[in-house]
Amino acid sequence: MKKFNGKILFLDRSDINTDEIIPAKYLTEASKAALKPYCLEDLTLPGFSPKTDIAGKSVVVTRANFGCGSSREHAPWVLEVNGVNMVIAEGFARIFRQNMFNCGMMAVALPKEQIAEIFAEFSGVEAECATDMEKLTLTVSGGGKTKVYPFVINNFDLELVKAGGWVDYADRKY
Repeated sequence: MKKFNGKILFLDRSDINTDEIIPAKYLTEASKAALKPYCLEDLTLPGFSPKTDIAGKSVVVTRANFGCGSSREHAPWVLEVNGVNMVIAEGFARIFRQNMFNCGMMAVALPKEQIAEIFAEFSGVEAECATDMEKLTLTVSGGGKTKVYPFVINNFDLELVKAGGWVDYADRKY
């Protein structure tokens, strides 16, 4: 099972769509690795540079409706190939969220108030997140502060994540 821990990339906006995560013009690439340089290339946020801000981050914290737009596995793939294996948001587009689980990655939805607290307490400092998959908690720390947030995931999606994704799950079960 992948580790869902690491430094946080804060993307302070709702409705980040799959075209901003990976522009459609790159969907003809033959491998996940070929997608790597184009992650979040079309995302425009004040102070954000995809060329320098993604490296070394493995967790994204963002606002509502992350992954909206076209349904494509390429969006989780480009995050994964860049070392990001967990996104924490107020909510997700349904297909994007399921694609994350199908790829063995975590998509954690937290209430709007908790996301706002994470942004208020930890954006602007070097923050990290640690996930306890048994207790289903996230521990966010940075700037001398630490907060713990419980989360919910249904049993089937948790099994997909623990197996490493749908293909590995199916290989073990069928």
